[in-house]
Amino acid sequence: MLAEERRQRILEMLAKDGRVVAQELAQLFQLSIDSIRRDLTIMKEQGLLQKTYGGAVPLYAPPRKVRAKPQPKNIRYGDGAPHQNAISKLAASYIQPNDTVFIGGAGIQYGMLKYLPADIPFTIVTNSLTIAETIRTMPQVESYLVGGKLRSSGDSMIDTIAFEMIGRFNYDIGFITGGGISHKGITVATPENAALIRAVADASQRRICLAPHEKLGVKSFATSVPLHQIDVLITDQGAPEHFIQDFENRKINVIIADENFASGGSNDESH
Repeated sequence: MLAEERRQRILEMLAKDGRVVAQELAQLFQLSIDSIRRDLTIMKEQGLLQKTYGGAVPLYAPPRKVRAKPQPKNIRYGDGAPHQNAISKLAASYIQPNDTVFIGGAGIQYGMLKYLPADIPFTIVTNSLTIAETIRTMPQVESYLVGGKLRSSGDSMIDTIAFEMIGRFNYDIGFITGGGISHKGITVATPENAALIRAVADASQRRICLAPHEKLGVKSFATSVPLHQIDVLITDQGAPEHFIQDFENRKINVIIADENFASGGSNDESH
């Protein structure tokens, strides 16, 4: 297959799947991964795509509304995509014996539960009924549920009672996320949720942001935590290189989760 034919095929895969992974392309075309990376670099220079840490994504993504509706519960608390599970697993590996951590009610935070360490004692504080119900029977976990007003549209408490209660605790790690992560920081759909995440960040010694690639560059309605307050940002191999470079230039420790290791134990050697 000629190089131009191969690159056209890559563009077709991008249009269909929304991303390509260099390692998978190397196997498909029976080429070295360096050859595939050269292809992607040439295509980037031609203005055809954005290179990512592990492959490429389309050059332009359709703009998202700043106030997107939350996902239905059965999707939010489903199995999660492989790259999301990789982030969830890597985040869970940061928990150390006797830590006190905050885990909110986002789907990628829920995804951490199947990767929680089973052989050490630690404490989880959450504002999510679903997460509280899942962790309360785990023998190694001492769990606390933050109170507040129950909502018909969601199972997480995000009112003034909730974030005032969150501020009464102190956390070794606050695991935080949002509808978007950009140069403005973490942004979310409502001011109430922004205030709650801000309270978690203020009460945490270490703030770890779970940032799947589809959230990077997205700006939601309300800013919760500015970039300079994030200690570690965990993303995946689909993250565009320019976002990673921008975050690192702002002195944020960016860690790339490898989805090939999302089904076992801890996969991080960086901490």
